[in-house]
Amino acid sequence: MDANLKAKLQKSLDALGAWVENHQYQAYDPGDGQLSPLRQLAFGKFFPKRLLTAAVLRVPFNIRPWIGIRPHTSTKGMGYLAWGYTKRFAQSGDRRYAERARYCLDWLIKHRTSKSSHYCWGNHFDFSTRGGTIPAQEPTIVWSSLIGQAFLEAHQVLGEARYLEVAASVADWILTLPREQTPTGACLSYVAFKQSSIHNSNLLGGALLAKVGGLTGRAEAIEVARSAMNYSCSRLNADGSWFYGDAPMYHWIDNFHTGYNLDSVKRYSEATGDRSFEAPMRRAFDYFKRTFFETSGRPIYYHDRPYPIDIQCAAQAIDTLSFFSEDDPQSLELALQVAAWTLDHMQAPDGHFYYRDLGWIVIKTPMFHWGQGTMFKALANLLGKIERPARSAAPVPPAGAVR
Repeated sequence: MDANLKAKLQKSLDALGAWVENHQYQAYDPGDGQLSPLRQLAFGKFFPKRLLTAAVLRVPFNIRPWIGIRPHTSTKGMGYLAWGYTKRFAQSGDRRYAERARYCLDWLIKHRTSKSSHYCWGNHFDFSTRGGTIPAQEPTIVWSSLIGQAFLEAHQVLGEARYLEVAASVADWILTLPREQTPTGACLSYVAFKQSSIHNSNLLGGALLAKVGGLTGRAEAIEVARSAMNYSCSRLNADGSWFYGDAPMYHWIDNFHTGYNLDSVKRYSEATGDRSFEAPMRRAFDYFKRTFFETSGRPIYYHDRPYPIDIQCAAQAIDTLSFFSEDDPQSLELALQVAAWTLDHMQAPDGHFYYRDLGWIVIKTPMFHWGQGTMFKALANLLGKIERPARSAAPVPPAGAVR
């Protein structure tokens, strides 16, 4: 590859890391509208709460300082940063990355939700969408599974058994969730308080169960993981696409949720050695590559329209393409194209990444997990694929009696 591009990627990652640390791991979140004191005017009613969430998310400039929303720290953002720092330590051997990874992981251990005896995480604000309201501190399988994967990688690289114990506790929580039982597999619920069947959350949960099950010898975790894979892979559309969910109100197809799905099926396969879902995964990956990218490398959000250009789509695309690159060399080239476009068009001079380009205006608001955390992990992953690691990952210690 072009040495200049490699240097550019490293410079970008360094600038982003410096921005995050200089801002004390705080920024905003697209869905943080209900952190505003204006939430009191909703009187607990769903529609005004949803209106406030949507208004703050969709207004094409940052109104948060005007309505009392201060920068804050996101659990998912800390999870992605921990994941990225861990990868950079494994690649470079620079112990500063290990120290920062441990800082983020310790923060996550301290800031687990109080709503479960198991390790799991959610938002620290109410989040209201067409699917209803997820209350503050209510854990979700998406956040908990992704953070759990960061703990698993830290266990593998840093060699600390306590990180596996945290991930195993997340798996225990996932096993308590409701499941939609069908003849073609069971769907893990997005949340614990009702059944909510969404493909990316189901697959993310299944991937974590598979990895933890393999490391701890828990047959139940692997069995539930396989059922989750069967549910979502059997519902892949004929063209290789996934709807967000099967319910008609969830019939959209987008970039980054497809990336979540692909990563999860691949992680399941690698953790278990089960290749049963290889064919649908390949069909979905082919669809992903041919649908969500322009020739310039610009990532597309939805399958049928170019805007908005969203930083989460860019980050997840770079991450997924990098993850698949060992089996598909074309993926690495595409990941580099997406990264080059994103650095040129979506990174501010101070190092942070912009939120969205709507075509007529760029929303430059710094989001914490949605942009900073996800891009840090994605760029770390990409750099690891183009560098020869300076340090091998530490061997995984025996799982012992972890349950």
